[in-house]
Amino acid sequence: MRAASRRVSARPAAGAAIAWLTAVAVFAQAPPAGVKNPIAASAESVAAGKQSYTRLCAPCHGTSAEGGAGNDLIPASPDLTDREWEHGASDGEVFASIRNGIGPEFNMTPFKDRLTDTEIWNVVNYLRSIAKK
Repeated sequence: MRAASRRVSARPAAGAAIAWLTAVAVFAQAPPAGVKNPIAASAESVAAGKQSYTRLCAPCHGTSAEGGAGNDLIPASPDLTDREWEHGASDGEVFASIRNGIGPEFNMTPFKDRLTDTEIWNVVNYLRSIAKK
């Protein structure tokens, strides 16, 4: 009887450990907020970023990046042209949000398997170019 109770009580601890390790792995990949964008915001970078944005981001955030309505399953996506960003507004934080997704529910999935780091930095440059002043 004691062995069975130990196995049952170990399961929540194992689940918590897995969740913690997953969170550490996700956030370990994120550059710190102070990381400088290594890609110059040239016309070519902004154009490439717009192309990636239009293909992968616009379906949720809208073609003008002013947010999407959401639905019963997915919450509304935020405006990416304003000054208030819930998950950090520095270039490094925006890069990390795109690359790693937004947890814990991951309504915004990671794009690290669909975009290279350079392509993500280009999207950051594009978003900066359309930001409301």
